[in-house]
Amino acid sequence: MAEIREILGDVRGLELLSLDEAGVAPSPQEEELEPFATFEENARSKAEYFHECTGLPTVADDSGLEVEALGGEPGVRSKRFSPDEGLDGLARDLANNRHLLGLLRDVPPAERRARYVCVAAFAADGAEIRTFRGEAPGLVVDEPRGSGGFGYDAHVLDAELGCTFAEMPAVEKNRRSHRGRAFRALRELLTALEKAR
Repeated sequence: MAEIREILGDVRGLELLSLDEAGVAPSPQEEELEPFATFEENARSKAEYFHECTGLPTVADDSGLEVEALGGEPGVRSKRFSPDEGLDGLARDLANNRHLLGLLRDVPPAERRARYVCVAAFAADGAEIRTFRGEAPGLVVDEPRGSGGFGYDAHVLDAELGCTFAEMPAVEKNRRSHRGRAFRALRELLTALEKAR
């Protein structure tokens, strides 16, 4: 939410609410909103569901890491990639990274090409759900670097900058990241809608 507020915060007339702020309590149904094989379908599913819950224009996203040597995995399963069950937060992130690095153990560093993908979806009354895709290339590295970010960030190197996504200052990460790219494209739509009001 902090990243999204940073990226969309300058859209005139836009007030961003988290689910908590919108009065949407966590529900077991949320665990069933991402059954699809693509980021686009999962983002649409979440945007549609929460739009119906709130009646408000809704933004949702789905994102993950695709590793070329693993045929695009973890992909849409990025958050739940590790076979370890019952983990949340940092413990889940660490388990996911251990599992990823284990699968890449015999893959040479130069062949560990990956890309972050984010699809942002926008749902509003009387409008078709729109999606916006952003990608950010990288290489998976064994040793974690940096303390910022979350998920796989400490293990994904932006080769152009020579640092991981966890080492980037927030402003630079928002400029280069998959989420930043997807939400800047969405920002163009929101700005146009605001001007049309």
